[in-house]
Amino acid sequence: MNAVNHSDRNAASQRTDQRRESLRWWLKLMIQPLLFLAVGALLLVALGVAQRLGWISAGHPDESSSATSANASNDALYICPMMCVPPQPEPGRCPVCGMKLVLTASSAGSTDPRSIQIDPVARRVANIRTAAVKSAPLRRRIRAVGELQYDESALKTLAAYVDGRLERLYADFTGVVVKQGDPLALLYSPRLYSGQVELLLAKQAWDRSLTSTPAGTAESARGLYESARQRLREFGMTEDQIAALEREGEASSRLPLHAPIDGTVIEKLVVEGQYVKEGQAIYRLADLASVWLMLELYPEDAALVRDGQQVEARMQSLPGRTFAGRVAFVDPSVDSRTRTVGVRVVFPNPQGSLRVGDYATATVDLPVTSGHGEDPEPELLVVPRNAVLLAGSNSVVYVETEPGRFELRRVVPGASNGDEIAILQGVAAGERVAVNGNFLIDSQMQLSGKPSLIDPAKAQEPALEVDGADEEPVIHLRPTDLPPMDLPMVEVTP
Repeated sequence: MNAVNHSDRNAASQRTDQRRESLRWWLKLMIQPLLFLAVGALLLVALGVAQRLGWISAGHPDESSSATSANASNDALYICPMMCVPPQPEPGRCPVCGMKLVLTASSAGSTDPRSIQIDPVARRVANIRTAAVKSAPLRRRIRAVGELQYDESALKTLAAYVDGRLERLYADFTGVVVKQGDPLALLYSPRLYSGQVELLLAKQAWDRSLTSTPAGTAESARGLYESARQRLREFGMTEDQIAALEREGEASSRLPLHAPIDGTVIEKLVVEGQYVKEGQAIYRLADLASVWLMLELYPEDAALVRDGQQVEARMQSLPGRTFAGRVAFVDPSVDSRTRTVGVRVVFPNPQGSLRVGDYATATVDLPVTSGHGEDPEPELLVVPRNAVLLAGSNSVVYVETEPGRFELRRVVPGASNGDEIAILQGVAAGERVAVNGNFLIDSQMQLSGKPSLIDPAKAQEPALEVDGADEEPVIHLRPTDLPPMDLPMVEVTP
């Protein structure tokens, strides 16, 4: 019995200890957050009391200082660093991008609306360099890719002058190199044979008429003889062949066809034993002593090309070699499909190393003109290409008017050769323009609220002030200036 009571007391004691441990754990868990909350509440109350007493300001320190500087200057302006909105008269944030508006440098006392001063230290850090505007001829280099083609003026076609059959083809494959007068084919033609017989008979009749017939008969025989000779010429016989026929006095139904030029057979259009009609092409020959390079140039580039200008080209199949040619023709029209102008360049090919169909990269050095046409290679105002900042239709440069002071100038750029660009309007010879660091100068102009590449219209000269400029403009009209139908609608006062 005593043992049972003792175990009950031990169990009750253990339960009591567990409840105490649980209570201590909950107190530790809740006291720490409550302390933090109490301290935070006390801080808030203290800040509110200090603000009510004027010990601290409700605004941010930087905004307070900006507001102070704004109150110190009546014309203070604030701009967005991203130039989203026009300059604002009050500080704040940009309604578009949310960035904080920045007080412009012009509000701090700068009086020049068209330029900015860069101190020597900032100039060295920004690596700003200048170059002089020079007056010099400007040459433009044009590169184009073209294909070699046959010289069309050196192409010949050997055709049949009379119906017949090709008994023999001496040039029996394409690519044969021939000399002028070499036999290319042998043609069998019955019509040719009858024509030769007529010539022999006419010649015999004329010879007899010279001694035993009247003069009129002799003249008629001579006419028949000349007619027979002309017919053989039309059948394709040469003068030497006709003379040999008259000398030998024996007609032949076979006519050898000879090469009309020195060249290469580029097409064989028949086979041996084939019958051909009068005028049917048998061979096409080309003289490869010169070839054409056909280029396609943009109209603005083709406008500078003239006949006889030298062109250098590198062939795809002959790396490392440069060939010189001359412009022979510039197409007077623009291709409506490609919007390009065809230019034909003639290259001499005495060794036959240039192959038709090969691709070539051509280079043409052209003088840039002013567009008036007086001087084929005039002197233009030229600056380095990186001196000009371009944005859409706006083009500006920064001119160093005095040491450290850079002035914005709107310019009209001309042609460029990649390294230099012509300036048609906006600068004078001898002036120095920024060629490195000009983007930093332009960004400083933007932050200063001054004209820049994005908004160069501010750089225009201000309009002259006249008396009464603030008054509402009045347009004076006389009744006689109005149409008759509008006169009842106006009140005419004396």
